[in-house]
Amino acid sequence: MACSSNWWRAPVYFTVSVLLAFLAISTALRSLPRDNSLPTKTTIAPLLLDASSALRKSGFNIIATLLQITPEIFISSPHSTIFAIPDSSIANASHTSWLLKHLFQYHASPLQLSMKDLLKKHRGSCFPTLFHGKNVALTKVDEKERVVEINHVLVSHPDIFLNGPLTIHGVLGPFTSMDPRYVNQGWDHIQAPICDSNLSLVSEAIDTKNVVEWTHVIRLLSSKGFVSFAIGLNSVLDGILYDKMKLNSVTVFAPPEFSFVASASSLLEKIVRIHILPRKLTYMELASLPANATLSTLAPDHDLEISKAVNITQELMINQVEIVAPNMFESKKFVIHGISQAFKLDELPNTSR
Repeated sequence: MACSSNWWRAPVYFTVSVLLAFLAISTALRSLPRDNSLPTKTTIAPLLLDASSALRKSGFNIIATLLQITPEIFISSPHSTIFAIPDSSIANASHTSWLLKHLFQYHASPLQLSMKDLLKKHRGSCFPTLFHGKNVALTKVDEKERVVEINHVLVSHPDIFLNGPLTIHGVLGPFTSMDPRYVNQGWDHIQAPICDSNLSLVSEAIDTKNVVEWTHVIRLLSSKGFVSFAIGLNSVLDGILYDKMKLNSVTVFAPPEFSFVASASSLLEKIVRIHILPRKLTYMELASLPANATLSTLAPDHDLEISKAVNITQELMINQVEIVAPNMFESKKFVIHGISQAFKLDELPNTSR
């Protein structure tokens, strides 16, 4: 007897749809504040019903269920555009409910963008999503062939739904890859392109598995009492990522007190940068360097200097500041050394001469 090999997909998708819906409801109720300027679910119920029906007719059953039961995930402004992810991409996922919520929010925009609107934009244009200020970028626009790719993912089902404030397109797959293992290690789980203030593409998404886990570094610093330095690093991190986005290893010298955190942003960034080397050097590797050896930092033209390094068992100082907690934290891509006090900018050798 002939039988489709995909007969099992319908009940699996239905089960996943129901589970995700309830997970999303509980997550949304706990974490999404109610905006009184937005229409209530009751007032837009007919719109949501029509949108869900259109999604199901195009094969996007899971997004259809979520939109109807918990629209708060996708709609947080008077106008919204949703990029529906295929059922197969969600059903095969093993993410927690909050990770999936972030994924869905990254596929929704507070702008209303029909296919006609997308085709008017140029390649390299960015637009915002509902996830923490993360953007997506148009990586291909062919008006003649009516082809649009976002983050290199084809808009496969344009204009599934166009009605009032809501626009929905279907896409061939997710705009980002997400692996819970990387989230647990502090990597950014939404790999978004970097865009400038004019919403123009600066750099495409970087595989965060191959770069420094900055979020993890900041968490570790905070957990061990280096709170002021962690705050300083976090506040200037965007600047570091902008020109050192592909940095794959670092050494961090963490002082217990960091009074510069209240300094002007340009000064603060320079001082934070002189506490970071663009390569990983363990205590043993530092100790093996000769006295007066210089160490390049993330601050251009401002190096550190080995003050004393006889051997691994004797005192080692950087710019006359003692390393009091060597190898405090270490991973494949970074090492953090605790130092007795912050380095002073006026004591650094200037290498621009």
